[in-house]
Amino acid sequence: MKITPLYDNILIEAIKENEISKGGVYIPETTEKEKPQRGIVVAVGPGKNKDGSWYTPVVKVGDEILFNKYGPNEIKIDDKEYLVATENDILALITNE
Repeated sequence: MKITPLYDNILIEAIKENEISKGGVYIPETTEKEKPQRGIVVAVGPGKNKDGSWYTPVVKVGDEILFNKYGPNEIKIDDKEYLVATENDILALITNE
């Protein structure tokens, strides 16, 4: 299934944090964990301002990003979990430079 976000929406695949704590303790699936804040951009909408004008979004498919913890909406497609956020929910691009 192909998903194409509309307007300034961005489809994100969250990067799950390590399942082991800093002290070396395994954290089971049933334990409440922090929501992820890092992800990989899977799809990007065309970009539309509130005034109706179009723009080129800053992020692109494949970018690793840091996003607002409580901004994105969670969705599940074909048993895989994704997040849908607006470009305003993205805080930074992560690079290895």
